[in-house]
Amino acid sequence: MTDTLPVHVNRDQLHGLEVPNEVEVRGSFDVVLQNHGESVHVHLHLDDDLSDIATLSANNHHVASDSTRRITVDVSGSGPVRGKLKVATAYGATTRYVDVILTEPEPEPRDVAVDESLSKPQPRSTPTRTRDRTVNAFDLSIRPEIAVLVLGAVALAVAIAATLLFENTVVLLGSFVVLAGVLVAIYLLVA
Repeated sequence: MTDTLPVHVNRDQLHGLEVPNEVEVRGSFDVVLQNHGESVHVHLHLDDDLSDIATLSANNHHVASDSTRRITVDVSGSGPVRGKLKVATAYGATTRYVDVILTEPEPEPRDVAVDESLSKPQPRSTPTRTRDRTVNAFDLSIRPEIAVLVLGAVALAVAIAATLLFENTVVLLGSFVVLAGVLVAIYLLVA
């Protein structure tokens, strides 16, 4: 739940502002601008104490005639902090200050639902040992040695097919380079 700060604009007179003297909030809160008359721009400004822990997305807000606009003040820190929020219309001709008191939020209850299923043993996957690591029975990853062998065999088959197809000395030399690379990779994986 977000706390709110009601601000009435143009209720009794043009550019008139009605705000409470102070508001107590527990975190982020909304400034609710209720315009009772002509369209107006409302300027909001947080003093230094509030701006250390809170931010506004913008300072100037247009409120259409006979409408309501919500502006969220995002609080990223925690209280207790006391500061002032400046609310102004008519380019500062009408200005009001609201004391904003940020209090510590009440701790949320952390109830844990416990039922009979927690008393029963949970099924476990059986780990199996491989060469250097433990793998769960559901782990479908491929061992790197097998992957290198398969890719090497594919590369060698492509090189041999290209040699037979093109009957070129350069392609034959390239096939020997691929063969040498596969042999080095196998040696490095086995050693």
